[in-house]
Amino acid sequence: MFVFGLGNPGPEYQGTRHNVGFATVDKLAAQKGVTLRKRCLRPFRSAKINDGRDILVEPLTYMNNSGMAVPYLLSPQDRLIVICDQMDLPPGRVRIRMKGGSAGHNGLKSIIHYWSEDFIHVYIGIGHPKEGVSVPDHVLSAFTPEEEKLIDKATDMAAEAVADILDGKAINEILQKANSFQP
Repeated sequence: MFVFGLGNPGPEYQGTRHNVGFATVDKLAAQKGVTLRKRCLRPFRSAKINDGRDILVEPLTYMNNSGMAVPYLLSPQDRLIVICDQMDLPPGRVRIRMKGGSAGHNGLKSIIHYWSEDFIHVYIGIGHPKEGVSVPDHVLSAFTPEEEKLIDKATDMAAEAVADILDGKAINEILQKANSFQP
């Protein structure tokens, strides 16, 4: 199975709302004792885990073009998990859906364009922008210290849920635990 964490490459985007997918994949990689690496001219970083049967991926094409990495990696029989931010959830909430649309998320739109809607969606809540703040400014902003604590717990929960999915644990229990998670 492939696990795509969505975000934007570069140090200026670390710790921003849009990069919770990268943060979650980084936590999963640390738990598994691997480092994601970029090879040759590929538009992604990746690392194999679980004896090579699963692959962690961070597209390096910026959020709106996240799906461009899909043709390099996936074939029709592969399975996919995508982890990304979600403004419709309060900061720190986690939601997992077995499949679905883009929910207006440009990174998911790109994945769907290159793949399909048939993948597991792992959403991490980042909340709506405050009045007067544009969506781009909101998703590219850093978390407040209070939100950062919630996001840290949420990315831990999301990494744990993805690890459980990869390990073949009962999906209904994983969904129940993650979707009822309160940071």
